Amino acid sequence: MKLAQVDLERFQTLIEINALINSDFSDLRAVLKRIVESATRLTEGEASSLLLVNPQNNRLYFEVALGSKGAQVQKFSLEIGEGIAGWVAQHNRSLIVNDTGDDPRHRRDIGQQIGYATNSILAVPMRIKDECVGVIEILNKKGNKLFNQDDLEWLEIFANQAAMAVQNARTFQKVRNQVDLLRDQVNTDQGYHTLVWKSPEMEEQLSLVDRIAPTDSTVLILGESGVGKELIAEQIHLRSQRAQQPFIRVNCAALPPTLLESELFGHVKGAFTDAVSDRRGRFEVADKGTIFLDEIGDVPLPLQAKMLRVIQERTFEPLGSSESITVNVRIIAATNKKIEELVETGEFRSDLYYRLNVLPLNIPPLRQRREDIIELANFFLRRFVLETNKRISGFTDEALEAMISYDWPGNVRELENAVERAVVICQQGIIYPEDLLLRGYDTAESSRYQTKGLKEGVTLFKKQFIRSALDRNSWNHTATAEELGIQRSYLSKLVKDLDLKRKN
Repeated sequence: MKLAQVDLERFQTLIEINALINSDFSDLRAVLKRIVESATRLTEGEASSLLLVNPQNNRLYFEVALGSKGAQVQKFSLEIGEGIAGWVAQHNRSLIVNDTGDDPRHRRDIGQQIGYATNSILAVPMRIKDECVGVIEILNKKGNKLFNQDDLEWLEIFANQAAMAVQNARTFQKVRNQVDLLRDQVNTDQGYHTLVWKSPEMEEQLSLVDRIAPTDSTVLILGESGVGKELIAEQIHLRSQRAQQPFIRVNCAALPPTLLESELFGHVKGAFTDAVSDRRGRFEVADKGTIFLDEIGDVPLPLQAKMLRVIQERTFEPLGSSESITVNVRIIAATNKKIEELVETGEFRSDLYYRLNVLPLNIPPLRQRREDIIELANFFLRRFVLETNKRISGFTDEALEAMISYDWPGNVRELENAVERAVVICQQGIIYPEDLLLRGYDTAESSRYQTKGLKEGVTLFKKQFIRSALDRNSWNHTATAEELGIQRSYLSKLVKDLDLKRKN
């Protein structure tokens, strides 16, 4: 009766996993983890792991590792033929080892380094078209029992399911990458970028974009460097009635004042020494479309007067010409500077500011929309994996935690650079925190939480999170409380309760 119940449980689990494999191709690690969890439970193992072969360097990497030392195990990799898992991968055969002490193939040094003793191992290959693509290992059968042939046969079934999941996910990922690449190519050919978001903060901004886009009113986009102001400007244009007309970009900080005036308004032959022919300005090129004036806060005062006239009357004269040109153009401006302070100090004309600030949009920094971090990181990972032709399955949980807890002072641009760098230097088929090379980030920080209980772990996170906010605001409690969305008195209480002190 007991055996029949176990068999029934195994069959039901097998049916559930089959349904999961055929319904979710997007998150391979989650599916594989579910398979290994089920196999471990049904074979009564204490711990388990799933390793995948990286064909680029012919090594086995721990994709899933369950048990008390799972996080530490994932830092290791094996040569094909090395250890019991390596032997199984090399010979494409299953193996029962009920006394690892007598088996020279067993890698005892790994267990010694992580403090886990392995007495027995059940290991089977994962096969796609008779080729071994990975290995599943079950360690130490509970109750000091021995693994048997029945355990082996069931684990082989689960290994076949895992191999199917890998094949499905790789096929899905390949198609998805190709679609993303084609979409990016279409956008790039048209001069546009792909906008990626998940946070409610960005959803709110894009909802505002939908309402702003149909009008011809001037828009001023504010936000730190690297938050994606240009992408928001593109979305305003693409969702407007001018979408089929030109979208012209001008970086006002990239050119000296004399060249900027010529760039914006054009010039006639002989207007200055190097003016050997007439040249249309960007405003004229943007006629019937949209012009995006990036870094508007860097426009010198003398040029601001001419820009004010264009905004008011849509009329200007090219350099060296007395003939006026009238254009039908929508103006979108952006700056990472605190433009109101520039107005107060007289560095920016107040009348120009009020003309630009008809419809203001404030794009929050990445640290205030952390839901976007993983979405963006995965988007950049797919792009750079395609460009470098490397096989990287994703990020470790520790790497995801590192990215979510990091403040990203350079915002999306810094995240993109970090992922590209990680793809280039990654050697293990999966990205670890140290591959990201985050400035000032302690890669050992996440390991502090692994040996803590929930209460202590939450306290540690609170201390780190609040200290980071205080540091960003130079320990000004009023500004920090406003950023965190809490009362100043409550922040003061947290600082006292958590014993937070400013570092010298």
